[in-house]
Amino acid sequence: MLPLPPNVHHASPIDQVGVEERVARFNTRSIKKESKMQGLKMALNMIDLTTLEGKDTVGKVQQLCYKAQHLADHLLDVPKVAAICVYPNHVKTAKKHLGNSGIKVASVATAFPSGNSNRRIKLLDTKMAVDHGADEVDMVISRGEFLQGNYNFVYDEIAAIKEACGMARLKVILETGELSTLDHVRLASDIAIAAGADFIKTSTGKIQPAATMPVTLVMLQAIKDHFDRTGIMIGMKPAGGISTAKIALQYLVMLYETLGTAWMNNHWFRFGASSLANDILMQIGKEQTGAYYSSDYLSKD
Repeated sequence: MLPLPPNVHHASPIDQVGVEERVARFNTRSIKKESKMQGLKMALNMIDLTTLEGKDTVGKVQQLCYKAQHLADHLLDVPKVAAICVYPNHVKTAKKHLGNSGIKVASVATAFPSGNSNRRIKLLDTKMAVDHGADEVDMVISRGEFLQGNYNFVYDEIAAIKEACGMARLKVILETGELSTLDHVRLASDIAIAAGADFIKTSTGKIQPAATMPVTLVMLQAIKDHFDRTGIMIGMKPAGGISTAKIALQYLVMLYETLGTAWMNNHWFRFGASSLANDILMQIGKEQTGAYYSSDYLSKD
């Protein structure tokens, strides 16, 4: 076993069969109508609406900000999403067009999505996002260094980015689709938490598989173990591949049964998604009116 950073606890090996059996039980929970509506609104309020494409323009970011503030004006009592997530060069635009809506601006950084750059560039990337007004920074770990066993390198890099964030909250993306095993996912989670992550996040959304329930459960358990040991809460963000209300509700069941009610809000739990919002809105419309309405009424952005 290669040396770990001094404050990283060595977790027991992950029982993959046990994890998969627990996930299967979460997926069979029945949800009553009143609880379903509450869950749909909660999930909507936990979404980071995201645009992270090479073709992003000022106009596209403006449209996403408008959508965030006008998800479905014809539906009753629909909450806002938690945040807009963009590249650092679009943070100023997002801040301007979200105004005093209360919706936060998150920015990816650290040579997202690959993370293949030197620390100076990663720190400059982070500083740009924060200087432009980002409330949150989503960084990627150096997966190559992690897979070579350079755990102290990964720890030190996260700690340096955390310091550069200042008052902005730091979400650390593990890119679990490249970590190969649940044991690696658990170790990367523990390193990120020990190095100062405010959130741990599954994926960039650029690699498959992205978020999965087994991976998310392992990360939630790392958060629980840290809380039991220290009393310090850490947030969680599954991202990529969560596109339907049904799946989102299954994640919320897992969150509740693993971490409890304290985490059931967007300060501690987020979904990284965009298409998910539309499906949730269609389900809320169905619950309110008794019939689905056309998706043509919803923005595709």
